[in-house]
Amino acid sequence: MALLLVLTSAPASERVLPALELLSHRVRQIPAEPAQLVSAPESDIVIVDGRHDLSAAKSLCKLLRTTGQDAPLLLVVTEGGMSAVSGDWGIDDVLLTDAGPAETDARIRLAIARGEATAEPSRVQASGVTIDEQSYSAKLHGRSLDLTYKEFQLLHFLATHPSRVFTREQLLSEVWGYDYFGGTRTVDVHVRRLRAKLGDQEQIIGTVRNVGYRFNVYDEDQLAAAR
Repeated sequence: MALLLVLTSAPASERVLPALELLSHRVRQIPAEPAQLVSAPESDIVIVDGRHDLSAAKSLCKLLRTTGQDAPLLLVVTEGGMSAVSGDWGIDDVLLTDAGPAETDARIRLAIARGEATAEPSRVQASGVTIDEQSYSAKLHGRSLDLTYKEFQLLHFLATHPSRVFTREQLLSEVWGYDYFGGTRTVDVHVRRLRAKLGDQEQIIGTVRNVGYRFNVYDEDQLAAAR
């Protein structure tokens, strides 16, 4: 199941790609406006509605690419608009609005797979923590951290969103998944265990009272003073 973000100028009640209603993917539809894009939720696929205004859709696709959008980008058009689409749009694939569920699902899966295959292994470094996504390993000032898989995922998620505060519910959803039935206490337990393994640097995982948790960013002088 993928998380899909649909960008459209159509009314919220109008379905850009009707086939999605017959699939199990989670779909979020928001207005294709710059103000909305700034706070747009993360997604596995971004779908741009090009059914009614091809010029606006092309501009939006290019804008998404120039602003660092790295999720696969799919464009939905009518058959008449297909001839206007070219390689300089920056899209990963194109779908007709009347595409059936099987074709739609296949294109979504293939776009995600291509993105994963071409993505370069990345390394996250902040506040003395180094996270290697490829080897699922983490170090603190060069010292290996013996983390469970969920502890690693939690640290990785927070570190890739530095200084941003997440509620327990958000962390439960992002790290454990939408299908997890446990309570938010699970988050507190894992934060406590993660802090114990960070030792005297446990303040890297900060608590925001009555809200949730965040990854605190420190420079080397601040880290040295905190030891």
